Amino acid sequence: MIVMYKIAVVGDKDSILAFKALGIDVEIAYEAKEGRRKIDTLAENGYGVIFVTEQLASLIPETIERYNTKTIPAVILIPSNQGTLNIGMNQISKNVEKAVGSNIL
Repeated sequence: MIVMYKIAVVGDKDSILAFKALGIDVEIAYEAKEGRRKIDTLAENGYGVIFVTEQLASLIPETIERYNTKTIPAVILIPSNQGTLNIGMNQISKNVEKAVGSNIL
């Protein structure tokens, strides 16, 4: 049985609107409460990949951490149009180190 998961991006309008042109569902959120709600709703509705801007993720670290322990959905942090906070790259480095045993990045 093949399962098709949907993809979405959550963050501020200026940072994520371009994803709509790629066919990715867009959810605009500026505050922690609405960001948490939208990520939880997407996770409950069959989304396999949820991109979240680093700025929004910095407001809701407990929500991001909760999904980091799950296989699906994969919550991936991306920089916003304001630049990167290096949260996403740090997360990738930790995951690589956990998988490989040392940081090869």
